[in-house]
Amino acid sequence: MEWINYLFGSGTHLTWVQMSSRAAVTFFAALVLLRIAGMRTFGKKSAFDNVILIILGAVLSRAIVGSSPFMPVMVSCFAMVIIHRFLAWVSLYNDFVGRLIKGEHRCLYAEGREQKDNMRGTLISEKDLMEGVRLQINEDSLKNVLAAYIERNGEISVVKKQHAIPADQEKKSG
Repeated sequence: MEWINYLFGSGTHLTWVQMSSRAAVTFFAALVLLRIAGMRTFGKKSAFDNVILIILGAVLSRAIVGSSPFMPVMVSCFAMVIIHRFLAWVSLYNDFVGRLIKGEHRCLYAEGREQKDNMRGTLISEKDLMEGVRLQINEDSLKNVLAAYIERNGEISVVKKQHAIPADQEKKSG
């Protein structure tokens, strides 16, 4: 039992060996917790998923530095991950919960016009919209854009027109 105290210590006055041991165990515990949370936690980059990452980081750090007891920190992190996974599962089957937790996409551009109310509501400027067009379809004009949306994760997605005019032919005709 004495070797556990030597390796992990207790309280806030920890040696470098104790803090390093706690960091190693916390690292692997965090990996397990993120596996339980699911792949979407890193893939979607939504506010819903970022919340769990930020909170886990903040709470798990308390276990490393000894400002909170180790086991209660781990159990509370496990509870947060289970709640996150449960809400993700519920939102898969219930659109209302999905909108509440993850938000909704909004149209920024359609029918040849910017949707100014939606752009203001999502704090997206014309320059932000054009950045999304350049990144998504590699063009610097809205000429070949059917629609553009801000998605639930905050990224801009662009739907290209079916019969888009290639950039080299556009210059010849114009």
